[in-house]
Amino acid sequence: MARPLPSLNALRAFEASARLGSVSQAAGELHVTHGAVSRHIRALEDALGRPLFVRDGRGLALTSDGQRLRDSAGEAFGVLQAGWAALQRGPRAAALVLGCPGSLLARWVIPRLERLAADLPDLTLHLSAQEGGIDLAAAGLDAALLLGEAPWPAAWQVWPLAPERIGPVLSPRHARFDVLRDGPPRTLLDEPLLHTASRPQAWPRWLASHQLTDAPRLGTGFDHLTYLLEAAVAGLGVAIAPRELVQADLDSGRLVAPWGFADTGGTWALCAARGNPDARIPLLADWLRRDLLSAG
Repeated sequence: MARPLPSLNALRAFEASARLGSVSQAAGELHVTHGAVSRHIRALEDALGRPLFVRDGRGLALTSDGQRLRDSAGEAFGVLQAGWAALQRGPRAAALVLGCPGSLLARWVIPRLERLAADLPDLTLHLSAQEGGIDLAAAGLDAALLLGEAPWPAAWQVWPLAPERIGPVLSPRHARFDVLRDGPPRTLLDEPLLHTASRPQAWPRWLASHQLTDAPRLGTGFDHLTYLLEAAVAGLGVAIAPRELVQADLDSGRLVAPWGFADTGGTWALCAARGNPDARIPLLADWLRRDLLSAG
């Protein structure tokens, strides 16, 4: 029947002595006396019934048994050290929890994940769709990507990424596509406009940027921007959205933006709790900023 393991202190003293080739250096590393390390090694040799070290001139040399124990102990303590380091880093080291509105997640973040992983291979994300106001702490988020404008919550640290620009889009399948595409912005005042409850100011702001102060004629409303844009693609009306969220549809011809996009005064931003020490957040902010600005 195998004997129980010797004390971890004894194994630690032996492993350090074998690795450093010196009892004195092992004692210094472990912050104990030379005599304490020697006693631990003698206890191991007594339990084994064979020597682990032999004198080699003024130093020590491992016996064959000592070499085997050195390899086993070194591997075991390496596993323990790696496991403890992972625990100290905590769960956030495994994945950075990033919240963002579902429309940004579906239409902008997910299509970029492959490129993001290639550029930042050490960053693992856990993505969480958030609707309404974002509460970083309550939602368990490390950071949030959103479209918004100052003033920001005092408890947040904010990395501005790029200005928000919005504009009307419609599909070639729209029944009045030719009339609307070739008409001035004022043409939209007679059109029932698709809209979302979360951005009631979007249409008035865009119209005001074209010196149109008349109240827009609102048509079908949607809870989420994703549904709004799918309705526009189906030809059910004219929608309004941030340029980046419709760029793929514009490139494919599924949507067109005859009147362009206008600044809202808002910004794309990455937000985290003030004082969050996670170094991955500013790295992510830099990557997001470069991607947004490279798209023009």
